[in-house]
Amino acid sequence: MSENRDIPSKVIKNDPWFGSYADRAEAMRASEIRALFAVASRPEVVSLAGGMPYLDRMPFDELAPLLAKMLKDKGDVAWQYGSAQGDPHLREDVLQIMELEKITDAQPDDVVIVNGSQSGLDLITRIMCNPGDSILAEAPNYVGALGVFQSFQVHVVNVLLDENGLIPEAFEQAIIEQRALRHPVKFLYTVPNFHNPAGATMSLERRPQVLEIARRYHVLIVEDNPYGLLSFEGKTYPALRSMDPENVVYLSSFSKIIAPGMRVAWMVAPPGIRHKLVLANESAILCPSNMSQMTITTYLDNFDWKAQINDYRGMYKERCDTMDAALKKYLPYCSWHKPKGGFYIWLKIPEGLDSRAMLPRAITAKVAYVAGTAFYDNGEGTDHMRLSFCYPTPSRITEGIRRLSTVIDADRETAELFGTTGKPDPDPRDVEYPGPSSH
Repeated sequence: MSENRDIPSKVIKNDPWFGSYADRAEAMRASEIRALFAVASRPEVVSLAGGMPYLDRMPFDELAPLLAKMLKDKGDVAWQYGSAQGDPHLREDVLQIMELEKITDAQPDDVVIVNGSQSGLDLITRIMCNPGDSILAEAPNYVGALGVFQSFQVHVVNVLLDENGLIPEAFEQAIIEQRALRHPVKFLYTVPNFHNPAGATMSLERRPQVLEIARRYHVLIVEDNPYGLLSFEGKTYPALRSMDPENVVYLSSFSKIIAPGMRVAWMVAPPGIRHKLVLANESAILCPSNMSQMTITTYLDNFDWKAQINDYRGMYKERCDTMDAALKKYLPYCSWHKPKGGFYIWLKIPEGLDSRAMLPRAITAKVAYVAGTAFYDNGEGTDHMRLSFCYPTPSRITEGIRRLSTVIDADRETAELFGTTGKPDPDPRDVEYPGPSSH
């Protein structure tokens, strides 16, 4: 790096400011999922890539006049600045939601409203971490969290998980190893319910074990729980926060159960951390959108949101069952764990194949997925892919898996013939995808 930061060491044609950016900006990179959006949204492509909720079953016709009345009666509030901690009415409402996960001791003042879970992850990392600090996270990792952690130049330490979630022994060993290296461990980031992308759920037996280890080593837990109410069995798991209010920061969102477009999520934290979160929220955005918050409260106050969530559970279970059946039919030589809720199946492909290198061929076959490499920051994951069953209809899911099988079959034949796929490992952000079909 040049010692004189006033003189760019390199200037490139399309960015005369190259070389002038802060070090943290150099660590930022585009999400492989976002790079897929343009092509995956084409109607001829079956997208098994994005984790978008299926919103056609929301009561928009009934909601519209209520929102119009809200604007007529309270438009001057909805369109005005608000509190950096969030709307008091909404903070009251989220207490009812958290009660379903055994969080019964929280008060409205314990809640901080944030602009989506991504903003919440940004805020907690901002107030807890210095460049070079360590964060422990389940591997594979949620890609959005990886983006945040990279932007703050923290070291992400992968902790193994299996179908029963985070492995407590691996968690403790990671803490010991990082402390031996004199790396401060600032928190464990975990998605305990219906993990993105692995689909795993932390077992009831492991939850107190993980909490005990965290307390013993004084490691904060950041519990990210956007899918907790979307159990296919109708079973709601107790939040880690319900078992340990002093050592867990709880983060949840309306994005998966109501409306991602509103960008409304919330955090519950111990008092000292909560105070810092409010200050950081004010510094970053001044205040969350009153309009978005009041839209959510209008929905919650006037509709049976519990019945709506039950409807979603049944719908997503049907789609998960459809994908599981299609995988058994078309890709029986692959392996996967069928999730108990959420949006994703984490598919392991045969040895010798590369999900990242395969992606352009899948797009040509008019099916999209997310390569496993998107969920690691070290190049791992070529032997996996994330398949989302939340948005496509069951018939589209079956057709998508059939198309995907033709691609994997072809690469498998090549690997068996030559002992390797013989294909390069392109970055999906650099691939020129084929144009729309003319048929």
